[in-house]
Amino acid sequence: SRKFLKSLIRKQPQELLLVIGTGVSAAVAPGIPALCSWRSCIEAVIEAAEQLEVLHPGDVAEFRRKLTKDGDLLVVAHDLIRKMSPRTGDSKPNFFQDCLMEVFDDLERHIQNPLVLQSILSLMERGTMVLTTNYDNLLEIFGQQQSKPMESLDLKDKTKVLQWARGNIRFGVLHIHGLYTDPCGMVLDPSGYKDVTQDPEVMEVLQNLYRTKSFLFVGCGETLRDQIFQALFLYSVPDKVDLEHYMVVLKESEDHFFKQQADMLLHGIKVVSYGDCFDHFPGYVQDLAAQICRQRKPFLDKVFNKSFHLSGNACQDCAKRKLEENGIEVSKKLRQSDTGTRSVL
Repeated sequence: SRKFLKSLIRKQPQELLLVIGTGVSAAVAPGIPALCSWRSCIEAVIEAAEQLEVLHPGDVAEFRRKLTKDGDLLVVAHDLIRKMSPRTGDSKPNFFQDCLMEVFDDLERHIQNPLVLQSILSLMERGTMVLTTNYDNLLEIFGQQQSKPMESLDLKDKTKVLQWARGNIRFGVLHIHGLYTDPCGMVLDPSGYKDVTQDPEVMEVLQNLYRTKSFLFVGCGETLRDQIFQALFLYSVPDKVDLEHYMVVLKESEDHFFKQQADMLLHGIKVVSYGDCFDHFPGYVQDLAAQICRQRKPFLDKVFNKSFHLSGNACQDCAKRKLEENGIEVSKKLRQSDTGTRSVL
């Protein structure tokens, strides 16, 4: 059977902040190549730019040449978005968004494997916060199909970001690069977020998350090297190793995996593997989420001891109401034990 770190699965869902990357989208909608990796996304954007004639043929050839090298894909992506944006550096208007809309057209039709999204939703229901580097809104689309009040947020909306960071938007997903449907919120370069990074109130609540939540990176390959993530969290939060963070990765080779494990531990991040094949990823996430969702909130034992072990329906109903007031769905059946007291199955 699959083994999990006890320090991770014993976390309460509300103690976690889930960071989701391209691996999640790739597992959910394998029919869209652009969702499979940064490289695939850049390739698809370049092709769309060529078809839409929003990039000079010479630039198209140059970006394709850069992609064939083993260079930094994030640098290529930064250059690409700048090339299709106004020379002023502003994000509105830009052709990059048009290319993404072409690439991500009709997303809901392409959801083939919702297992990972269902697992993420189950964590969100119990208080886990979610942010993403992805431009797509697959999680929100799926959540709305499940009648959840999903909300897509970006860093340009200060009021919403503050509400989300304080835990007041349970089904909010913060897109730190923005969303492909909103040209105003899409930025790849930290300079585009000067209003955010220079706002003490916003930076304080965001940095406080890295101090008080355990970040769980899922489907993230390049996130720690992402300039915006670094600007918001890594470079601006002192004493990062005081709290444990976690990253779930593919074990491509023993040497690479254990080197990555040692390197990330310096940042306070424990790297764990879901296996040596991407096909294992959805099942791992499902099992991991199920283990975490089994954790009871600390106050529950007190409620159980005070109320469920007292006889009488009045006390039982009272305890049930108390749990529901605290956002806990009471789905477990009560039965009469042999001793005549009530216990929980």
